[in-house]
Amino acid sequence: MMSSAWSWFVIIGTVVSLVAMLWLLFANRTTGGEEKTTGHTWDGIEELDSPLPMWWVWGFVITIVFAAIYLVYYPGLGNVEGVGNWSSQGQHDAEIAAHEDRFAPLYDRLGALSEAELIADRSAMQVGRRLFLNNCATCHGIGATGSFGFPDLTDAEWIWGDDFNAVKATIMNGRQAVMAPWGAALGDQGVTEVATYVRSLAGLEHDADVAEAGKARFNIFCVACHGADGKGNPMLGAPNLTNDLWLYGSSIEEISFTVRNGRSGYMPAFNDLLSEQQVHILAGYVRSLSAE
Repeated sequence: MMSSAWSWFVIIGTVVSLVAMLWLLFANRTTGGEEKTTGHTWDGIEELDSPLPMWWVWGFVITIVFAAIYLVYYPGLGNVEGVGNWSSQGQHDAEIAAHEDRFAPLYDRLGALSEAELIADRSAMQVGRRLFLNNCATCHGIGATGSFGFPDLTDAEWIWGDDFNAVKATIMNGRQAVMAPWGAALGDQGVTEVATYVRSLAGLEHDADVAEAGKARFNIFCVACHGADGKGNPMLGAPNLTNDLWLYGSSIEEISFTVRNGRSGYMPAFNDLLSEQQVHILAGYVRSLSAE
């Protein structure tokens, strides 16, 4: 909705433009039987000032009349709604309602299935894949394998838990994962030591002496979230540090960057975009990716 001043500016400008085009069309049309010229002559050839054909003139008039009727029926004159009461929002809502009415029986049927039944149902997986491509593929990729900073949904790592209800809660409510930056508290040497110890937990190449020094620091700064054994905590979204699955990379440089600067991962909530049944179906599809 535009301001009243801008609305009148649009109304006056549009109406004046239509009237001006109609006036120019007839004001510049020569009539009468006398043949007139423009006064231009070149190589013995005179340029005639012939009137436009009437079929062209009336064709142009029809377009102006059509524009006037269109502006009366549809909202094209500032804030004037038009006699047709049409709006893009109204059409959008009508199309959404029609879509929901069409697919409601399917969603109701699939929404009543268990996780195992969803995974075994071909139509559920087809619907789930479409929901995934429309809502999740932008971050997790078409194949759901993720990328740097975006979890791979096809492996065995579930930062927030692999329970079916936990996956539904993640989709509906979103997630906010935050790791505090420890650079100021640890210093450069301490960051290197902790990063080296973290690599040792995963069985990666490391300096044993540096890792041993990092263990003491890990037990002070990291165990609250990742646990004493480094296996993480799904309740906090703290990842398991003992496997070969790394959201932000496993090199000493990448781990050091994470320890020094922290990380902030965010997944938006979809409870306003997807119905409860759609979330249920989508969760089944996501779980099927890891079950394959």
